[in-house]
Amino acid sequence: MLSVIIITKNESAHIARCLESVAWADEIIVLDSGSEDNTVDICRRYTDKVFMTDWPGFGIQKQRAVSRATQPWILSIDADEQVTPELREEIEQAISQPHISGFEIPRLSSYCGKQIRHGGWWPDYVLRLFQREHGHFTEDLVHERIIVGGTVQRLKTPLIHEAFINPEEVLRKINSYSSLGAEKLHQAGKRTTLFQAIIKGFWTFFRTYCLKAAFLDGQQGLMLAISNAEGTYYKYLKLLDMQRNKEPKT
Repeated sequence: MLSVIIITKNESAHIARCLESVAWADEIIVLDSGSEDNTVDICRRYTDKVFMTDWPGFGIQKQRAVSRATQPWILSIDADEQVTPELREEIEQAISQPHISGFEIPRLSSYCGKQIRHGGWWPDYVLRLFQREHGHFTEDLVHERIIVGGTVQRLKTPLIHEAFINPEEVLRKINSYSSLGAEKLHQAGKRTTLFQAIIKGFWTFFRTYCLKAAFLDGQQGLMLAISNAEGTYYKYLKLLDMQRNKEPKT
């Protein structure tokens, strides 16, 4: 009854643990957009439904994966996420309820080896389990959402998320997501200034570390607040660069 969909690119550090955690599903569908490591080889050990594609953005790519699914229920997870045995049991119970269209799952994320309980990271409910005929992804370049027609409920058992395993991955994801975020803002016609980029970065740090109490997570909480601020700052700095490149030369 269940299809698991995963999109990948250079996820060899995570993907085996992810796939092992969902090996019990009826089918696993992987869409890879040009991995240069051994991600694809690892995926093929767990499923024969591994497809190579271009990269149109998160929303479109995940909807492509949904279109290849054959089972009535879809579980969408990222390569750095894992389903625990306890969550598996709850999912199997959930999909026996045809009157429910989708389920949000709490996500417990780790940052450089520590599970984060503050800073806006917990409980982080994400809609990931839904009936294929009742849901679809938005076409957003980044921060895509699942739109479900019908009743949505919440599960209790968390999805494990290895958000950042080390500082190198932090920097890589800051660069990648800030670029995608800037492009999304640019496509929406948003504009910014250097002053706004700085202020938004400081505000993100204050909100994460103070208002959302990331300081209670110790050293990793401080690191998280700093990297959140950096990601916001660079997103708007890149947007500023796009504005300047678009303006006519004088």
